[in-house]
Amino acid sequence: MTYLAKPKLHHPTIPINALGFTHRDYEGANSTLCAGCGHDSISAAIIRACWELSIEPHRVAKLSGIGCSAKTPDYFLGQSHGFNTVHGRMPSALTGANLANRDLLYLGVSGDGDSASIGMGQFVHVMRRGVNMVYIVENNGVYGLTKGQFSATADQGSVSKKGVVNSDTPLDLVGMALQLGVTFVARSFSGDKHQLIPLIKAAIRHKGAAFIDVISPCVSFNNHAGSTKSYEYVRAHNEAVNQLDYIAARQEITVDYAPGEVVNVEQHDGSILRLRKLDAGYDPTNRAAAMSYVHEHEAKGEVVTGLLYVDADSHDLHEHLNTVAAPLNTLTAKDLCPGQAVLDKINASLR
Repeated sequence: MTYLAKPKLHHPTIPINALGFTHRDYEGANSTLCAGCGHDSISAAIIRACWELSIEPHRVAKLSGIGCSAKTPDYFLGQSHGFNTVHGRMPSALTGANLANRDLLYLGVSGDGDSASIGMGQFVHVMRRGVNMVYIVENNGVYGLTKGQFSATADQGSVSKKGVVNSDTPLDLVGMALQLGVTFVARSFSGDKHQLIPLIKAAIRHKGAAFIDVISPCVSFNNHAGSTKSYEYVRAHNEAVNQLDYIAARQEITVDYAPGEVVNVEQHDGSILRLRKLDAGYDPTNRAAAMSYVHEHEAKGEVVTGLLYVDADSHDLHEHLNTVAAPLNTLTAKDLCPGQAVLDKINASLR
């Protein structure tokens, strides 16, 4: 199988950022995901955010696990560092890399199956430790690579494409992140670039763990009437702090509405997505209020999107452990050996 290569020539009038890079310099390989997949919209948002922030691509380390979401780092920032781990183990690999070299910008991309099932323990600990990273979950409520079984985030009562009803209680990653003490928590929709791009930019600039749960409908297995992760349902039940947009299975559907407003968005299959955008008076600095707000509107069947919580005075794992600032591979034998006097002092303190 062959894929069309992206042209390397750029029009002379194409916009450039402060580094002199064009938008194309932040792209990756051509996507092999299903046409209309929300994951591709997330990749586009990451590309746009990094371009607007004038981030040097080689300063980014992108890591992923296994699943449809794990393929997406190949589709953005082709000139950055990348590592594809095993299923659910992205957080531990990223933690090790971060401790070895804090100079890079760490971007972890995962899915609801990768993070909420086999990787749940890894998700919990990387979040509570405050590793300086952007953690994006591309949440579609199904195992897309294994033909659409319910994932741990699938809502109770939602119906699969084959008509099976999910009887299990779902895991709410946003609620867990708030409870774990994460200092930047947000939720968005893959089709809302006006909201998602600023959220990613803010997460990149945040010091500490930044978590973004992005509802990203699976156009092959979970975009039908009865699914609570479909384009229609999310549009009809969204409550956003910022803004919301939309992408359909074969043709993009967009929506523009004011903060505090609820809109019903009809999908291509006739289903309805209900979205509510957070109003301008929402306070994202109150963790307890954020948890209450999310649960209150969840009970109403509304998907709250936007910046839910942020701690402006956050700290990361390096500060907690008081680690050396220099990357470990730059340390010499002289740096690593403190000398006999220091060793004697340490040994004496242990007696």
